[in-house]
Amino acid sequence: MAPVRAAGSVVVALCIGAILSSFLRKRSKSSSSRTPNVPNYRNGLVAAIGNTPLIRINSLSDATGCEILGKAEFLNPGGSVKDRVAVKIIEEALESGSLAPGGVVTEGSAGSTAISLATVAPAYGCKCHVVIPDDVAIEKSQILEALGATVERVRPVSITHRDHYVNVARRRALEANEIASKHHNFNQNSTKDVNQINGYTSDKETQSILYDCKGGFFADQFENLANFRAHYEGTGPEIWEQVGGNLDAFVAAAGTGGTVAGISRFLKEKDSNIKCFLIDPPGSGLFNKVTRGVMYTREEAEGQRLKNPFDTITEGIGINRLTENFKMSELDGAFRGTDIEAVEMSRYLLKNDGLFLGSSSAMNCVGAVRLAQALGPGHTIITILCDSGMRHLTKFYNAQYLSQYGLTPSAAGLEFLGPD
Repeated sequence: MAPVRAAGSVVVALCIGAILSSFLRKRSKSSSSRTPNVPNYRNGLVAAIGNTPLIRINSLSDATGCEILGKAEFLNPGGSVKDRVAVKIIEEALESGSLAPGGVVTEGSAGSTAISLATVAPAYGCKCHVVIPDDVAIEKSQILEALGATVERVRPVSITHRDHYVNVARRRALEANEIASKHHNFNQNSTKDVNQINGYTSDKETQSILYDCKGGFFADQFENLANFRAHYEGTGPEIWEQVGGNLDAFVAAAGTGGTVAGISRFLKEKDSNIKCFLIDPPGSGLFNKVTRGVMYTREEAEGQRLKNPFDTITEGIGINRLTENFKMSELDGAFRGTDIEAVEMSRYLLKNDGLFLGSSSAMNCVGAVRLAQALGPGHTIITILCDSGMRHLTKFYNAQYLSQYGLTPSAAGLEFLGPD
């Protein structure tokens, strides 16, 4: 009888195996029929820009009783919120014919927009020439050069000065167009302005990119409304979808004004009850423009005005003029932030949340807490985490540099947030 039982066991095992095999084949066929044959990847670097996640900033949310969410723009391929702007500016310029493939995009930038332009320009067959103030963190210039952009460093001067970095960048585009129109015929008389700017002598590489290109285009991030549209058409709708329309307030700082303008206008159109606020760093006149209707800063008071504009540790935000982009914003109010608050906030977030953020991101989080305190518990607040701390090592995260200006962080909690 034992052989019979063994044979029976074999038959049962074979039957079970056949049933499982049939079931798995059917399941596989059914699964493949339900799943379309669509590649699960994005088409190139440009397609990877945007759709960044919202991150609940746990420490700030728990401390304030509000849901404080950060739009993690530092996860874009170029490492900042400016990737969106770079793509929009270049695509609109190509579509309008203002920029040709093989042309050079010029920009005057404190860092992030320049890095984003240098990152995405090659994807459109273009080159990048950047004019940058010589007092920004040196790693920004190093990143730009590593990306293949030519970098022209100039001394900081007023925007009204012809050698302000933005004005120099504008001239570089005009020079490239002039050279291209002459079919690259070298004209010694037209290159004096290229060789000597603001006390600096540009090197041969800086000069050659203007000659070896198919014309130039000045990105003009401060006044070009493609900046605003990048956020009105992209960032704002993403935020709205991510929160399912459940949002009470938004706060961010402004440099060019494109981010705060595009997002605030979109959110206000969706729900006029959403409160939109500005957080403004030292030396900027936007706080007074929003709250009093006058572009004015305390550092410009009679008897206080310095020869050089007031400097702040927060790079890329704060301004003393009204840009076309900022004019598009719809704001309910503004808060002031200080350098020490931004420094302390960055260390607080690193210690409690593992968030390694740049100076403007830290200032935005200062604004988020201020807004949470003003609104009270139970509200959902969104801000922008513009970039990481990786491009702020030599200044904002440099203990020796900070100590020279009395900005050494020492707080254990959020007690560093003084009154507005």
